[in-house]
Amino acid sequence: MHSILATASLLTAVLALPAPQMSYEGNLGNSGPVGGVNPTAVAPTATAASGSLYGSEALLGEVAQPSPVQGGDSAKVSNYQLVNGQDADATLGLYLDFNSVPNPQPFRGDAGQTDPGPRTYEYEKINSDIFAPPGTDSGSVPQAMWPLGLSHNRLGSGKDSGWARQQNKDNLPSATAMAGVDMRLAPGAYRELHWHTANEWSLVLKGSVRLSAVNENGETFLDDISAGDVWFFPAGVPHSIQALDEGTEFLLVFDNGDFNEDSTFLASELFLRNPKSVLSKDLQTPISSFDHLPTDQLYIFNGTPAPANISEQNVTSPYGQLPINESYTYHFSQQEPYVVPGGSVKIVDPTTFPIASHFSAALVTVQPGAMREIHWHTTSDEWNYFLAGSARITVFVAPSSSQTFDYTAGDVGYIPAASSHYIENTGTEDVVFLEVLQAPKFTDISVAQWLALTPSQIVKDTLGLPDDAIAGLPKQKTYIKPGNTNLTALAGGGSAY
Repeated sequence: MHSILATASLLTAVLALPAPQMSYEGNLGNSGPVGGVNPTAVAPTATAASGSLYGSEALLGEVAQPSPVQGGDSAKVSNYQLVNGQDADATLGLYLDFNSVPNPQPFRGDAGQTDPGPRTYEYEKINSDIFAPPGTDSGSVPQAMWPLGLSHNRLGSGKDSGWARQQNKDNLPSATAMAGVDMRLAPGAYRELHWHTANEWSLVLKGSVRLSAVNENGETFLDDISAGDVWFFPAGVPHSIQALDEGTEFLLVFDNGDFNEDSTFLASELFLRNPKSVLSKDLQTPISSFDHLPTDQLYIFNGTPAPANISEQNVTSPYGQLPINESYTYHFSQQEPYVVPGGSVKIVDPTTFPIASHFSAALVTVQPGAMREIHWHTTSDEWNYFLAGSARITVFVAPSSSQTFDYTAGDVGYIPAASSHYIENTGTEDVVFLEVLQAPKFTDISVAQWLALTPSQIVKDTLGLPDDAIAGLPKQKTYIKPGNTNLTALAGGGSAY
């Protein structure tokens, strides 16, 4: 196999931990012809066509002259390095830092073989657990990762107003219960007056926004929120979003995997799709009032900056303002995190934000070397969004399938209900991510706590764990497990924690 080469390469491999963010460079592929075609042999200055578009029956097998089987376009690959831990037992499943070598190869332990190409190295460098999967991966698991950087970006109308990109079942088919949108508004820009058929939950990522809404009772709502805060608008409730002085970027989560941002009900379209005679009668205003309607939907557009004093825009009716316990916003940024060894957790769910009756979320920070403990959610799928750093998740699906996926900032993850998983920090900076559930309370089952609260003899008979390991299990959830920042320490006889 490759043991001799691997041993030598380990002496020269770069041992630095994986960088959470990578710089991308073009991949020229392996030198020499590819697939029997040598690009350098094609004359770029030819002035007339030459050669043949089609061959002949004389090239069919058993008729044609034999092709050379040696000395041609060989599949052999040389001059490559294995990374630290790549030659270790595959069942250890160590994270492999493919950023430390120029042309990573898909080996794990004694399994695998070189990849002669064609290839784009950067894909494999940021998805090392797909390219060289842990030996514990098995069977088939639905795709659980989508990078929003590959989503089509819809630009707003007007100059420099903003943009939006989305993830739904079209690009992540397993995400049946939730979809996400990443939206950017310039200072003063609007996401125009609109409503949806799905419930809308949002986390502000950057900047600040002013929100306005009117519910079915005629009660009004107006609030300013900033980075780290949350809002929720029930399906059908019309609302507007305007960026304040520093602009904004926010994440939207909808409770329907088929949701399409381009199918939103817009105020501009409402007026364009009804006869002006009807609009005149409905608003009790002359036809001339509609002389300057937009000719197309506005979607995202620049507007008059909001006044600094929010009370100047406060509009009420005899029905008053929205009751406090039905508020559409929650100032999550002001909630103190629950700090544990290895990181912190903040939870918002209907316990404290009652209007969002089936949206429960945790904002989790995991330090280098640590991991969100192995767990699952009993009744809800989990929708993830990675705000910073890099991580990996192994998803176990009954009865015997598992697959490991890699994530970086801007990626969406999706995990089916009851499927166990962890989130391990694979970088050198904190990984920050959002877990969103469709549930009336944020809950999970912790594997460590489950075993700790099960009679020890049952655990010992089932898993063969030693008594001291069972005795050390925590009876309370820890949420995060601290660990060794050297993710390949086990390969050298060290410890994982």
